[in-house]
Amino acid sequence: MGWLNRHQRKPGRHPCFDQDACKSFGRIHIPVAPACNIQCNYCSREYDCANESRPGVCSRIIEPSEAAAYLSSAFDREPRITVAGIAGPGDPFAQPWRTLEALYMVKKAFPSIILCLSSNGLSVPQYVDRIADLGVTYMTITVNAVDPIIGSRVYKWIRPSGQRPLKGIDGARLLISRQLESIRLLKARGIRVKVNSVIIPGVNHEHLIDIARVMSGLGVDLMNCIPLIPVKGTAFQRLSPPDRGLVTRIRRACSNFLPQMTHCVRCRADAVGLLEA
Repeated sequence: MGWLNRHQRKPGRHPCFDQDACKSFGRIHIPVAPACNIQCNYCSREYDCANESRPGVCSRIIEPSEAAAYLSSAFDREPRITVAGIAGPGDPFAQPWRTLEALYMVKKAFPSIILCLSSNGLSVPQYVDRIADLGVTYMTITVNAVDPIIGSRVYKWIRPSGQRPLKGIDGARLLISRQLESIRLLKARGIRVKVNSVIIPGVNHEHLIDIARVMSGLGVDLMNCIPLIPVKGTAFQRLSPPDRGLVTRIRRACSNFLPQMTHCVRCRADAVGLLEA
């Protein structure tokens, strides 16, 4: 585990990046990002499913102008919140003005709050300076392939800003290149980066070690190997989720390159509170 010395640091207050923080510090996801610029074959974004716990789900979309009040109300219920993040239900940079305004409003009202974003990385590179200027210090990029052939099986289409959707290998190749560029730029600005990779049996499960190797070379801080949740109405609805043994083997193999997040609860886009609540 050559990453041990490189990744040693003092305990932090972000419960996703620092497992020891789970019992003491909470997070809130502010659902201001309804649209997405890619379509993954495992994803369905439903905004009104209050009883379903998975990424891409929230009860309602709020306006960026509501973000500070939304956070203030959450503090009344859970004062241990230290992190405000935007994780969907779509991608924060499919409609970047919504995300940037929300971040500005939150940081203005609560200067000491930790800001965090989660994105697929497609449109991140052109906003990295703005992200850093607003005080974002943590970011997650979802990377499900570093091989365009494998990526073409994960993504139905990729829609670059102002362009027609790209499909197949061409779309996957563009997304992967943008993800790698995003991570390089974010790390150059001192932002801690976590990579989420969905374990999709029969599609990319043997490829995650390659992702870990490439991400380690870019200086990524943490990797989260997430078991697939088959969702009705998606292309992968009939796939079986990986069993616990496979997940453990993948995480162990990837841990040779990057520290592994093992306490993920696969949060909703409007999650509030402690991870271990």
